[in-house]
This record gives sequence, C-alpha cells and structure tokens, in this order.
Amino acid sequence: MAECKDPRECGGDRAVDDMPELSDGDDDEMDDEEQWMEEDEEDSQSVTCLFCDRLLSSVTATLQHCTAEHHINLVDVIRKHSLDDYGYIKMINFIRSTNCSTSSLTALPDAPLPWESEVFLRPVLQDDPLLQTDPEELCGSDGSCLSSGPESHDALQRRAQAAEERARCSEEALARAMDDLHKLKLLAQGLVLNAETGKPGKLGAVAELREDEDEAYFSSYGHYSIHEEMLKDKVRTESYRDFMYRNPEVFKDKVVLDVGCGTGILSMFAARAGAKKVIAVDQSEIIYQAMDIVRSNQLEDKITLIKGRIEDIKLPVEKVDIIISEWMGYFLLFESMLDSVLHARDLYLADDGSGWILGGTLPVIYPDLCNVSLAALGDVQKHQDRIGFWDDVYSFNMACMKKAVVPEAVVEVVNADMLISEPAVIQTIDCNRVCLSELEFVSDFSLKITNTTECTGIVGYFDIFFDKGCSNKVMFSTGPQFTKTHWKQTVFLLETPLPVQAGEELSGKITVRKNKKDPRSLFVTFDLRDRKQTYILQ
Repeated sequence: MAECKDPRECGGDRAVDDMPELSDGDDDEMDDEEQWMEEDEEDSQSVTCLFCDRLLSSVTATLQHCTAEHHINLVDVIRKHSLDDYGYIKMINFIRSTNCSTSSLTALPDAPLPWESEVFLRPVLQDDPLLQTDPEELCGSDGSCLSSGPESHDALQRRAQAAEERARCSEEALARAMDDLHKLKLLAQGLVLNAETGKPGKLGAVAELREDEDEAYFSSYGHYSIHEEMLKDKVRTESYRDFMYRNPEVFKDKVVLDVGCGTGILSMFAARAGAKKVIAVDQSEIIYQAMDIVRSNQLEDKITLIKGRIEDIKLPVEKVDIIISEWMGYFLLFESMLDSVLHARDLYLADDGSGWILGGTLPVIYPDLCNVSLAALGDVQKHQDRIGFWDDVYSFNMACMKKAVVPEAVVEVVNADMLISEPAVIQTIDCNRVCLSELEFVSDFSLKITNTTECTGIVGYFDIFFDKGCSNKVMFSTGPQFTKTHWKQTVFLLETPLPVQAGEELSGKITVRKNKKDPRSLFVTFDLRDRKQTYILQ
C-alpha cells in the first residue's frame, strides 16, 4: 500500500460531498457509469496469494482461493481476534513477511497476537490490494465477504467515507503522538533539573524511566550479533543441549516453558528431547525470527512462541512441568533476568509440595543450582595499564581519575596464571527454592593465598549445574581455569595493590545489591582489611 506523505491526500480533508454528483441526464449518467467502471478496472488489479505465489484476479478471488486451497478462512480469523483496520493491516503484513503457515495462524491464542508490533504496519508488497480492503466490509453482518460483481454507487460511497474516517483517525493518532513526544521531552528536562538541584522527582517519572530502561534492555536482544555470540559459545549452548539430550526421561511428555527464548534454540532442544509441548516467551523482536526458525525445522506443532514480558502475558496453560532458561548475566546476577524466571516459577510451575509427580520427576527449573566464586588476582601489569596509568599521562598528573575508574568493574578474560589464591564459593543459589529478596546478599569470604606477591584485585565468576532428577548430570564453569565463555570473568581492581604472603588467609566481606535506579545493574561492595570499595556493573 503506497504511503501518503500528506494525510489530506488520503481523504483527510475531502468530504463525501466532493464526490461526483449524479445527474438525471442520460449523458451525465453515462459519464458517471464510465467513471465508476474505470475505477472498478483500477480496483481489479491482480492479488498475490498470502500462502503461495499464485496471482488472483481480485481480493474476493484471493479469499476464496485461500479457503479452497489452503483451508484457511481469513474472515474467520478477522472475526476471532476482532481486528480493526490496523490489526488487519498488521496481520496481512505479518503473514507476508514471516511466511506464516495456516496451521499456526488458526491455532493462535486470543492474546497476545504475533503481529502486534508497529513494524507490521509497513507494507511488504507495495500497492497490495489486500491492504486497501476494509475489514468491516469483509466481515458483513451476514457473514459473507465482498461480492465478486461491480459495486454499487452506495457501496463505493461507503468505502470513500470509511477511507476518510481512517485518514481522520490517523491524523488524530499523529497529533497524540506529537503531544506524547512533547510531554516526554518535558519529563526528561524535569529529571535533569531535579538531578541538578537535588529535588526529588515524581514517582511516576521514575516508573516511566524504568519502563524506558526495560525497553532498551529488550531492544538490545533484538540485535542478531548478541544471539550469534551466545550460540557460538559452545560451553553454554552444548551444556544445555547435552543436559536435555542425555536426560530424555526428564522431558518425555512434559510441558516446558522457555523464559527468554531468543532464537528458540533451547525450546527446540526440549522438543527434540521428548517434550510434548514447549511454550517459548521473549519480549524482544528476535521472537519473529524464532517463529521462522521453528517452522523451518518443522517443530511448530510442538512449540508455541509468544511475544511479551513473562510478567505481563498469560500462558495458554495453567501449569508447566519444567522451566528452562538461559538467564545468567555477568557475575551471574547482572541484568536481573532471574527475577523474571522466579516470577514464572511462582505463577506457572506445578507445585512439587502437593505430591504432584509425573513419570517419577518433580517440577523443576533448569539449570537448578548456581555458585558464585571469588579468587584473588595478582596481575601487576594489568593494574598498571588501567589504574597506574593515570599517575603520569603525557607528564600530567591525572591521579584524580582513579576515583572514577576504579568503581567500574571490568568484564574480561583473566589469565589463570594470574590467580594468586584458591577459589572460594561465596553464594549458592537453588533456583527452585530461592526467594527474590535473597538475590541481594552479604557474605564473608576467606581466600587462601598461594603466592607471595601483591593482590591487585578480586576475580568473580560462576558455575552452573543441571542436577535435580538427572541421571546424567551436566555442569559448566565460567572460571579462568576453564574454557572461555561469552560471560568471561568480572574483575574488581583495587585502587592500590595489597601485599600478601603465601599461606595466609585474605579475609573480607562482599555485599551484592541491585541499583535502585536501574535494577538490572549491580552494586558490589568489598570490605577487605582496612579498605572498602563499591563497584558497579552496568
């Protein structure tokens, strides 16, 4: 459907009275009939079928073809979901852009619909006759669709009025959007002014800001490079695969929920491992590629994909037997995606305290156990490159920069030879039992030093276990001593190195808490001997 650069050109300012008036004269009547016939000829351009490459002579012929050849009644779909003009346009563009199968289209739940994104307002085919059809005319009160014969003057006039109404609604929507944009600018200015003057901001403004941060977070997972990096992480991906393929008895005939499914790789592993139904949920735009991937692998009969935040949507089932998710972030808890998994657990995972057992397996989240570990670092050169550098920058003293640089935790691959202590586990998380409040914690630790040198920082990493109910247990580690993963390690550099002796215990306390202004980031505080330093992961 060609775009209108000026809403008035689409009928926004054109009244129905401006339509050619019908005259009683024979000549005028003939002229009018010729004009309507010409417009009918323009309307009868060929239409490409939604589900194959066949060209049909009209919209009506296309709908009849879809019913006869593809066994899908689009009028029924429009009625079932009560689609308005925009919903109808999105559905047509969704089907064309995703090569949606008729079976998946008829099996869609009432909500959410996979074409709700505004991206589907963009025409896939220019001047697509299906997009120029009013869905209200398709769904008449008598249940019939457009007739194949020429339209009457009254019918054409009604179509003109409907087009004018749609144009008017578009103008109003544009005006509202411009007004919202202006309000957003004022809100941003207010937040800046409040920050500068120390005045407290409104609670509503903070909530809106968090919504924007959530949107930015999910948008980042719409970029394909992120999913490519995760899929190419063999330690990560093959561990999930091996766990599922080596324990088919865990998944046989189960209903599985995949939280944050991304490209759908875990959902497909679960389906191949024997799950009878997999529900895959993701808020980012990658869900549309996941739909194509699932169809390409002929798994659409087992996997249902839903776009939305797990906290906001309603699943098509009351309970699930298993929840799988790859939710881990840097230092395990960065990104706070475990919060969403626990929400899904408390709402949808069948209760294992009620004696509910199927096939000898209790309902469970996988991975089920996680450890967070620390080790002392003695990399003097790296400390010099990042911290000591500021003491002499082209003969200028910039040591004041250390106060800004040190609190930034560094995510990088650490050379295992630079570790100067044995590792110590500071926190173990059982995903099936942990409470949301326990994801913020304080823990004492003691690191047994193995080298007499200077401690330049603390390294943090995590281990993941697929353990509960598994005959073939699987685990992987993100530690420096193991194969590199995309999580790497998290390094907390000290402002000044700390002398240590082999055999001594370097004792301290670590506090991990969420950033209240941005709950997806973390504050990590170390009390080490007589020093206290807070770091941020963001």
